[in-house]
Amino acid sequence: MLMNSSNTSHVFPLGMASEGEIVKIVSVIGGKNLAKRLMAMGMVEDTQLQILQRQKGTGLVIARGESRLALGAGMANKILVVPVVENLS
Repeated sequence: MLMNSSNTSHVFPLGMASEGEIVKIVSVIGGKNLAKRLMAMGMVEDTQLQILQRQKGTGLVIARGESRLALGAGMANKILVVPVVENLS
């Protein structure tokens, strides 16, 4: 299943995000089960996430609002994101 988004510049898998980086989900590549699981965790298109910790090839610890979640590398690599650029003006 691929959720579409109009913003496709600088899209990369969540698993490649740097520690401390803030990103926004633009799409998910996977089946119905993955989409359901992510939806149950509140991780839908346009959700902002912050990478709290990278775990040496085994996954990530992320923050979604006040929630902290651990994702395996396989799942993280099926979530496509773009960096969130804060407006400094």
